[in-house]
Amino acid sequence: MSTSVFARFGTCIRKKSMCIWLVSMFVIALALPVWAGSKEKDEETLKNATNVLQKMLADQNIPSDVIAKADCVMVLPNVKKFGFGVGGSGGRGPMVCRINSTGRWSAPAMYTVGGVSAGLQVGGSSSDYVLLIMSEKGVNAVLNGKTELGRDATAAAGPSGASAAAVSGNDILTYKQAKGLFAGVSMGGASLEPDNDANQRLYGRSITAQEIVQANAVPTPVAARGMVSLLDSKYAKN
Repeated sequence: MSTSVFARFGTCIRKKSMCIWLVSMFVIALALPVWAGSKEKDEETLKNATNVLQKMLADQNIPSDVIAKADCVMVLPNVKKFGFGVGGSGGRGPMVCRINSTGRWSAPAMYTVGGVSAGLQVGGSSSDYVLLIMSEKGVNAVLNGKTELGRDATAAAGPSGASAAAVSGNDILTYKQAKGLFAGVSMGGASLEPDNDANQRLYGRSITAQEIVQANAVPTPVAARGMVSLLDSKYAKN
């Protein structure tokens, strides 16, 4: 970033809008190396997602019948907020779904998330989210392209210490990890979209999320085997 940009910060007192814009661009520019895609970073995301899911499955506060009834599970580790004033949020993570023919869990399709506001602050620590997709409508919405929670699929904070019946009728249930514990949190307005670039890197060819999680077209990457094994060991359907 050029020194002229830094020099302009001196005008912030007189031109507040310019200051907001400059700070936003500065933070986003710093974040670009982090968001630059590579297969190694995709595999790291898969491993981080496995750790998050393992903690959730061990959390006695989350009803086991909620996960047992889920059609798909999406894990979004390290979601961050960037920018200031006109900024947003971003993260990525894998989604796995039940394979109808076997009852076991699929290889992961990578997704990106944006527009998350719950529990995120500029410059603050990142947050981990788990989404349980509970209905065919929810699965279809997420697989068909960019999906806005609350508009394209109903979404609600997931229940804690209660039966899944407490929030029946919702397409997607959402959880956030805070201080090692999981609790339901609203993610209304957040958007989900297949990360086609990451999927191509992981599987070595252009492939859709639907082909990955429904057609069982590819084997599970080594970095995601722990995640799939966790679900298969407890929530596979024969």
